[in-house]
Amino acid sequence: MNAHPTVSAIVPARNEEATIAAAVESLAEQPEIKEIFVINDQSSDGTAAQLAKLSAKYAQLRVIETNGLPAGWVGKNYAVSLGAAQATGDWLLFTDGDGVHLPGSTAHALADAAETGAGLVSYSPEQVTRTWWERALIPFIYTRLAQKFSYDAVNDPDSPAAAASGQYLMIRRQDYERIGGHAAVAGEVLEDVALARIAKQSGIRLHFASGHGIMRVRMYRTFGAMWQGWTKNLYPLICRTADGKSRSASRELFGVIPWIPLLLLLFTAAHLIFGAVGLGLLAGRHAAYAATLRRNRFPASLALYYMPAVALYAAALLTSELRYQRGTVTWKGRVYSVEK
Repeated sequence: MNAHPTVSAIVPARNEEATIAAAVESLAEQPEIKEIFVINDQSSDGTAAQLAKLSAKYAQLRVIETNGLPAGWVGKNYAVSLGAAQATGDWLLFTDGDGVHLPGSTAHALADAAETGAGLVSYSPEQVTRTWWERALIPFIYTRLAQKFSYDAVNDPDSPAAAASGQYLMIRRQDYERIGGHAAVAGEVLEDVALARIAKQSGIRLHFASGHGIMRVRMYRTFGAMWQGWTKNLYPLICRTADGKSRSASRELFGVIPWIPLLLLLFTAAHLIFGAVGLGLLAGRHAAYAATLRRNRFPASLALYYMPAVALYAAALLTSELRYQRGTVTWKGRVYSVEK
C-alpha cells in the first residue's frame, strides 16, 4: 500500500462562473491532490473564462471540454467519467464546482480511509444557507435524509444500507475501475447513492460521515434552482427503498406534517381549549425539530422556520413524485428520463 497516496480531483462544471474559482483554489491548496480535472460541460456563462485564468495560475489544473452528451448518460456522470479516464491518482475525489474544501480535508479523508479500511469515503458537507427559503428547506431535508441514511448503518458492512454524497465522494481508483466507474451508473440521476450501492455490494467498505470541517457548500443561489434541484432528487432519495422499490410520498408526509396540532387550531373558534392544545403541541414540534437540528449540526435557531420548512418540503416532495410518475426531470437545461 502506498504510504503517501495521491488524489486526483474531478469537478464537473456547467455554468459555475460564480463558484468555480473558489472551488479550484481550495482544491489546489490540498497537498495530497496532485491533479485537478475540471470538465466544462458546455457552459453558456463565463465558466470557460474563469477556467482559463485558473489554468494560468495552477499547474495541476487540467480543463476538459465536453462535446455533446451521449445517449443514456446524465450530464454530470458523463463529465466526471471523462476526468476519471485521465486521472492517475491512487484515489479519485469527485466533488462539485460550488464547494469549498477546508484546509486539511483531503488528509483527513485519507486518514479516515486508512483507519476504517474504506475504499469509498464520502462526507455530507456543511450547508451554507443565506435566504429564508434555504434556511427552511435545506436543513429540513438533511434531517430527513439523516434519519433514512444513518452513518452507522451505511458504514456497517453487514447492513444493506448504502449512501454517499456526490458533493464529496472519494474512491480508490482500482475499486472505481473494478465496479465499472460512472459507466455503471450512466443514466442515474442519483449517481452518488447508486455508486455507493454498487460499491458496497461489491465488497468495498464505505465510510460516510459529517462533512463539518471538511467542505462547505452553498447549493443554490436562487429559489428556482433550489426547486429544480430538489424536485429532481427528493422523491427517489426519500421514497425509494434499498431494493429499488418506490413508495408513495403520502406515507412520508403522514409522519412529517403536524396534522393533529393543525386540526386542533382549526377548531379554535369552537372552543379556545382546542387552540391552546394545538399551540402547545405545535410548540412541542418546534422543540423536537430544534433538537433534531442540533443532532445534525445545524443551528437550533433554524427551528423558527419549522412551518415554512414543512410546507416547502411537502410541496417539493409531491412535485418530485409527480415528475417521476410522468417520467422526466429537468436539470440545468437538460431533460432526463427517469423511472418511478
